[in-house]
Amino acid sequence: MNTEALKYPIGKFEMPETISEKDLQEAITILELFPEQLRLLTAHLPEKTLQQPYRAEGWTIKQLIHHIADSHHHSYIRFKWALTEDNPTIKAYNEKTWAALEDSDTMSISWSLMHLEAIHYKMTYLLKSFTKEQWERTFQHPDKEMLTTLKENALIYAWHSRHHFAHIKNALDTMEG
Repeated sequence: MNTEALKYPIGKFEMPETISEKDLQEAITILELFPEQLRLLTAHLPEKTLQQPYRAEGWTIKQLIHHIADSHHHSYIRFKWALTEDNPTIKAYNEKTWAALEDSDTMSISWSLMHLEAIHYKMTYLLKSFTKEQWERTFQHPDKEMLTTLKENALIYAWHSRHHFAHIKNALDTMEG
């Protein structure tokens, strides 16, 4: 498998020109199901497997699981900021340095799996309550020129869930093969 396919096993994220109600419902469903799917895929894995990189020059599976929890926690906060402030500039963070912290290497994945379950429940509960106007609310990422709508953020994190699930699934399939 080539490097690009290993980095982007489901392809790079592509924002549709128009985000439909169907797109939003699909994103919410993905976000609802993801924590359980990730738990089923990873909760039984031995430490030796969790310490394996999901691809060459990539994080370990354990670091990746902790990264997903950290990233999706940020996403939830971004939704809340955009709902309560006008076009807030969000706080960016360095994913690589976060993943290199001791907790991402030594802490049990069970904590991040539980965190994902809680944060996704709260996130999808919130998303299901959005009005059309709330979906259009925006935030500013300091590293991007364009504002991000909450519609876009929902689709990005549904993709992010599927993207990293595929990383782990592919790594496990390769290890078994």
